[in-house]
Amino acid sequence: MTRSISIGDKELNMFFKQGKRSIFALCQWLCIAISAISITNLANAAYPDRPIRIVIPNAPGGGTDAFGRIIGQKLSEAWHQSVIVENKPGAQGGIGTAFGAKAAPDGYTLTVALVSTMAVNPYVYKDIGYDPLKDFVAVAVGVNQPYLMVTYPEAPYNTLKELAAFAKTKANGATYSSTSSQTELIGVLFQSLIQAKMLYVPYKNASTAVVELARGDIDVMVASLPSAIPLINAGKLKALAVTGDKRAQALPQVPSASESGYPAFDAGGWYGIIAPTGTPQEIVAKLNQQINLILDMPDVQQSLIAAGFEVVKGTPEYFSAMIKSENMRWKNVVERNTSAK
Repeated sequence: MTRSISIGDKELNMFFKQGKRSIFALCQWLCIAISAISITNLANAAYPDRPIRIVIPNAPGGGTDAFGRIIGQKLSEAWHQSVIVENKPGAQGGIGTAFGAKAAPDGYTLTVALVSTMAVNPYVYKDIGYDPLKDFVAVAVGVNQPYLMVTYPEAPYNTLKELAAFAKTKANGATYSSTSSQTELIGVLFQSLIQAKMLYVPYKNASTAVVELARGDIDVMVASLPSAIPLINAGKLKALAVTGDKRAQALPQVPSASESGYPAFDAGGWYGIIAPTGTPQEIVAKLNQQINLILDMPDVQQSLIAAGFEVVKGTPEYFSAMIKSENMRWKNVVERNTSAK
């Protein structure tokens, strides 16, 4: 027996009223969503409409400072907006980088990224206050550079091999200095290659380190080219070699580590711009495009090359992959050095 179900006028009217309310609510939600998207797009299109801050996690005078200030000046000129460059040194770059990680993800606080803060510090310190792979989005890579092994002019060695011999014979070992966790590890790498122990003397900033090195207070320093080149040209420092397999364009007279008999002494450093995770993709893309245009400017290239940099351009995806690759590379270096002790 089949049972029939009938719907009266009252039930039918209620059904249509509920349906209308549901449709009306859906339309309201869609309008709000579309408005929010439109407002976001308008805001991104207007970017930047107020001053931008670039955080440099090192003291003035070094390579990161030179790079960050060049990018900041050219962004300001291109967008007719103030760009404030702010040095926040300390904890091997950790203080400034942690500050950048906690900034609002709106494109108005950018941070200069370098190998130490993005790939070395996580494996050297217990708590650095940020996760380089989770707390940031890559915006644009800018430059790469080898490092320099430099000493004072009167040092009794002129090559890496002569330095190695000196380190093996000096009482209590030769001393070496650096200003970052990466350059400290570069010194460790050199010690493993020459099979001699050297005493590490850390410095907070490159300016103080190179001045005291020039006086002969330290035997050798792992230095960035921008911090050392002016003193080399002035005759206040002596360069022994650049790390890697080729000479630096800014110092063609200085041999590479490979030429000097140490092909495995290969370590470079890159700088780029990063932003807090959550920064709108449209803003990241706009920044990347403008920074790449800046890196194409002849006067910018001339300044960067003269400071010892090699200009490197790429997409945010390219820079992100570079950070991840370097993170793994230096993790392996730290682990090998730890297991060897």
